[in-house]
Amino acid sequence: MPRIFTALEITRDVALALWMLRGGLPGAHWIDPENYHLTLRFIGDVDDVLAREIAYLLDQIERPAFELRFAQLASFGGRRPRAVIAAAEPIAPLIELQAEQERLFQRIGLEPEGRKFTPHVTLARLRDSSSHQVADYLSVRAPVRVEPFPVSRFVLFSSRSSVGGGP
Repeated sequence: MPRIFTALEITRDVALALWMLRGGLPGAHWIDPENYHLTLRFIGDVDDVLAREIAYLLDQIERPAFELRFAQLASFGGRRPRAVIAAAEPIAPLIELQAEQERLFQRIGLEPEGRKFTPHVTLARLRDSSSHQVADYLSVRAPVRVEPFPVSRFVLFSSRSSVGGGP
């Protein structure tokens, strides 16, 4: 049974620029750059029939290309940080693409996504990193200096079922 999600691919140049931000944070498990992506919608474990239906629906989406930029580094988890991310600017074309996918998935009976869409790439998963250590890491690496990149498609990914499994 495939575990699927939709995402934007990150160009090699941008992935390498983000990769250069790693290091200097105790307790960080850094994600390999080939696994960087910007998730639009996690779908989960589905049977092959539903996976084919989803692929067919997604193939109907046509959107103009747009340019995406990473605005800042941030963390998820508040006092107990669990991830370091590169946050993308929440521009209208990106938000509209994600919302269109959400509407299509709800039409075929998938449960609505429970979390607010926060466009980002996960750079590291954190284990035992204090909020102070994360704040120090973020302040040293601000601002993010990564060139914007063109987005002309999204991808339906399948991922491994594991801790931190990549696409």
